Amino acid sequence: MKMNAIDLKNLPTQKVEEWKYTNISRALPANLVLADAPQEIVIHKNRGEVCVQPEEILFTGADGQHSQPTLKIVLEEGASLTLIERHNGEGAYWTNMVTEIELGLNANLQHIRINQDSAEAVQTNLVHLKTAKDALYNGFSLNMGGKLTRHEIAADIEGPNAEISFNGVNLLNNTQHGDTTILIEHKAPHCRSNQFYRTLLDDKARGVFQGKVHVHQEAQKTDGYQLSNTLLLSPDAEMDTKPELEIYADDVKCSHGATTGQLDEEPLFYLRQRGLNEAQARLLLIQAFVDEVVDKVGGEATRAEILEATNAWLQTALQK
Repeated sequence: MKMNAIDLKNLPTQKVEEWKYTNISRALPANLVLADAPQEIVIHKNRGEVCVQPEEILFTGADGQHSQPTLKIVLEEGASLTLIERHNGEGAYWTNMVTEIELGLNANLQHIRINQDSAEAVQTNLVHLKTAKDALYNGFSLNMGGKLTRHEIAADIEGPNAEISFNGVNLLNNTQHGDTTILIEHKAPHCRSNQFYRTLLDDKARGVFQGKVHVHQEAQKTDGYQLSNTLLLSPDAEMDTKPELEIYADDVKCSHGATTGQLDEEPLFYLRQRGLNEAQARLLLIQAFVDEVVDKVGGEATRAEILEATNAWLQTALQK
């Protein structure tokens, strides 16, 4: 399956089931100008190539611009890579992106996305991942920026004994809208998939998590796990969650779960009895909530950077 960038002249509407929570046409800046040259980045690692140091790429949006970057990642048999993908910019713009990832036999990709787009930006990122036998994909997404973002993933597990993980933290405030939509196609036996997302919503922010695991009949011994947890820091915040399992094999282990609510008062009370004031206790509990997902990030330096960014956001949110 090949993905094309969203067509500005034929935008998806909320009548389409996968887009019912996200109105992209309302969020797009007016009078967008298409970038002169489409940006294409190709990362290709040959058979057996092991990259010890992480590689970084940066996508920067410009005010009034509609850009359509394409990122293609190919890891041949036995290759391994840690990739850090960053997004930022200034002004109102639309980054309309397509990402294609192909992992060969026993390939290993650690993929970290850090979104710090401007407050008026729109980012749509359509991702297609394909894995061969024994391949490993470990993805992490930190979403802090943008007026509206949609990270849409379609993953095809085509070889046996492959494993893919999608982990993420969404930190949204004001009127930000963050949409994570995932479809995992289990097409081979003895494979594993994990989805683990945690979202913090403040002010009038809105979050969306749609995660589906589709287990084909031939995909026996599948292990599929899916969890979305959300903390509402404001009574005006909103979360829409739609976890799904569609299973046609009879020997599988699959589960999904979702929670949305405010901070539990019982541990808060316990910490206050140990001498912490209310603000300190809330910060400690919410940090722990976020850090459990950040711990999935490989690489000490990158993990420390993400923890610093999330903690700074929390400090600001809890001082209001």
